Amino acid sequence: MAKGNHPEYQKMIDKQFKDLMKHCQSHMEQVEKTLPEPRENLHELLKTRGITRRDFVKWTAAMTAALMLPPMFKPMVAKAAENFSRIPVVWLHFAECTGCTEALLRSSYPNVDDILLETISLEYHETLMAASGDQAEKCLEDAIHHFKGKFICVIEGALPRGLNGQYLRIGPKGKTGIEIAKEVCKEAAACIAIGSCSAFGNIQSAKPNPTDAVSIKEAIGIPTVNIAGCPPNVVNFTGTLLHYIMFGGLPALDGLGRPIWAYGKRIHDYCERRPHYDASEYVNEWGDAGALKGWCLYKVGCKGPYTYANCGRVRFNTGISWPIMAGHGCIGCTEPAFWDTMAPLEKPLPDKSFNNREATIDNIGIALTGIAALGIAAHATATALRHKDEDQATKQEVKQHE
Repeated sequence: MAKGNHPEYQKMIDKQFKDLMKHCQSHMEQVEKTLPEPRENLHELLKTRGITRRDFVKWTAAMTAALMLPPMFKPMVAKAAENFSRIPVVWLHFAECTGCTEALLRSSYPNVDDILLETISLEYHETLMAASGDQAEKCLEDAIHHFKGKFICVIEGALPRGLNGQYLRIGPKGKTGIEIAKEVCKEAAACIAIGSCSAFGNIQSAKPNPTDAVSIKEAIGIPTVNIAGCPPNVVNFTGTLLHYIMFGGLPALDGLGRPIWAYGKRIHDYCERRPHYDASEYVNEWGDAGALKGWCLYKVGCKGPYTYANCGRVRFNTGISWPIMAGHGCIGCTEPAFWDTMAPLEKPLPDKSFNNREATIDNIGIALTGIAALGIAAHATATALRHKDEDQATKQEVKQHE
């Protein structure tokens, strides 16, 4: 009997989820007691923006699945969304283009994730706040003081360490970026690096990196949750905050500090063009017959086989499309140092995993086809043997009863 079908194993899994549910319910009660009242009534706001109750229920189910939780958690995800605006957020900007903020704000037809971000309790955000100078500085100081140990620090942008850390002098007191990051992060409940600049350094740290720009984690030596991407998908940010609201902790992370629920699979694994890759059907140059037929973009530079992200599942612009669907290959923007390691962006990377030599995409496709064939054969053999064993067991039982 398979492990997953064993009654005792299933009982253990059920108990774990029940215990997790109890923890979730207990923490949510604590959130409602200790944190500020919601700034907005989410359901009224959804209604005014044209989001029906049915749409919200569908979003709840999708987000529950995305967070790798069983359906029993759907009511808790909905409740966490209703309490989304209770979590104080301090948003810092360093060496970046503000593209991550712009990507989260630009939406012609907002979905639930976009509306949740409208309700977020932003205590400090240099791009969005009306205050400036001393008033802005006071907003930051007040937020750190009033919500010490309770606020989420979101950081957008890399930190330059060059000139002995003298870059990015910000505000009326002329503090450096590194000084501000250290002061704020040590008082935060958690630190989220949004975008590949803060997560990995991104283009600021690309060769020759004259400012010695690095990630937030490397610059000030703290653990961060890395919502990688240039820019990242709004779903990955809101999902991480929802997890924090539900459980009082951050989601499981991969070796690069990214939430596994969002970055646990490769772009390649969810790509709608994957069947063409397996069949060795590729676009060889822009506008050729393969491009018109929607074939695989690997030969024109798609880095999907090397990139971990959920872009193909959650997509962008209210789930309408994503780069590969629109006809452009993945550039690997959720991976560290992608400006250097994924270049040139218009050509495939040499793959040395096959026989310790450079393998062409055709060899990879052939190898995958062979592996698939072996897998089918192995599955068929295993199925036949299992059925044979079952038949023998049945015959034995019949003899015993006779």
